[in-house]
Amino acid sequence: MLFGIIGGSGFYDLSSDAGQIEQLAVQTRYGKVDVEKAVLHEFEVMFIARHGRGHGIPPHRINYRANIAALHKLGVKNILASAAVGTMVEHLPPGSLALLTQFLDFTRSRDSTFYDGEDGKVVHVDVSDPYCPHLRGELQRAADAIGETLHAEATYVCAEGPRFETPAEIRMFRQMGGDLVGMTNVPEVVLAREAGICYATVAIVTNWAAGVSKKMVSHEEVSDFMERQTPRVRELFEHAIKDHTEASCICRSQAI
Repeated sequence: MLFGIIGGSGFYDLSSDAGQIEQLAVQTRYGKVDVEKAVLHEFEVMFIARHGRGHGIPPHRINYRANIAALHKLGVKNILASAAVGTMVEHLPPGSLALLTQFLDFTRSRDSTFYDGEDGKVVHVDVSDPYCPHLRGELQRAADAIGETLHAEATYVCAEGPRFETPAEIRMFRQMGGDLVGMTNVPEVVLAREAGICYATVAIVTNWAAGVSKKMVSHEEVSDFMERQTPRVRELFEHAIKDHTEASCICRSQAI
């Protein structure tokens, strides 16, 4: 069974424990994608650095369709992703890890679907439970096994970026039920569902959102924090992959 890992800020390659790593250039109808291939605990793992290895791709310019299409083409059935987020709630302070369970989409200019009508079909994909329940359960069990605190649920607000949010926007997001804010998880999660791939995201809380704290937020601060926290997520992902078992899942019922 093939696994995919999509690394966010600070998570730019596979660990040395992955053994020999093969570099692939996967062609899709949406563009070329650089993928690392390795074997981890007897599972083939395909890794994509969401922002590129040197963090050169801003969130609104990431080729989300190409990334998911490439993993789909390679036969990936499960994706584990990481995401750097700001927090709007006191129970998820900086340093927390949380499983995303719902999202609010405030993006504007992204290619957000494979179903663009070019084939004459109109398709509406159900995302009532956008993040795979089975993978979330495996990540929670993996966290328990390694003694890591992983909050079981959080609502993610996806802003367009690349600027950070205003305090007024953060107040609005909180009133709408948002817990965490980032710039990348949508449309990635939706495209995975359209492709029939199980998908789960571990959010790494890097900072208080604008207005929650008086301290200014910088990209450098977020990146530095993420690089320090990434080993925790690597260990979590590796343990979840090692103990993975296949199960029938709602995620695979509406594949492209």
